[in-house]
Amino acid sequence: MKAYISVSYNKIHSLRKILNCISAILRTYNIEPYIFCDHFTFEPANEKLMMQQAFADIDLCDLLIAEVSDKAIGIGVEAGYAKGKKIPLFYLRQKNSAHSTTVSGISDYSILYENTTDLEEQLTDCLLKILPVLQGGLNIKK
Repeated sequence: MKAYISVSYNKIHSLRKILNCISAILRTYNIEPYIFCDHFTFEPANEKLMMQQAFADIDLCDLLIAEVSDKAIGIGVEAGYAKGKKIPLFYLRQKNSAHSTTVSGISDYSILYENTTDLEEQLTDCLLKILPVLQGGLNIKK
């Protein structure tokens, strides 16, 4: 199983502790974390290639986690694409960050966390709800 983690490219370094926490939790449940920004960098002139690659990578995932503590258009595009593909969508943000109405409005699970301990507890609870469906062979992607 694989989880696409969508995050602001401009804030990836400041969110690294959070991303490491998310990745560790996913690995606990044998879910491979996939952070697009860690695998590819593109020049501005290659925006079509970048989005084609992002969509292809999302197609290979079983769920998408949108970390929106820093709002970015790309996160919304990736989340919307995943939703259109019926891929379960998790909305994550730090409680003191601005709310993303668009990503929150299409998400299946919402997590507002204060710190990594809080994030770990909430993400674990959400995963325990969805894992039986994903592992049971029920294809919720339509």
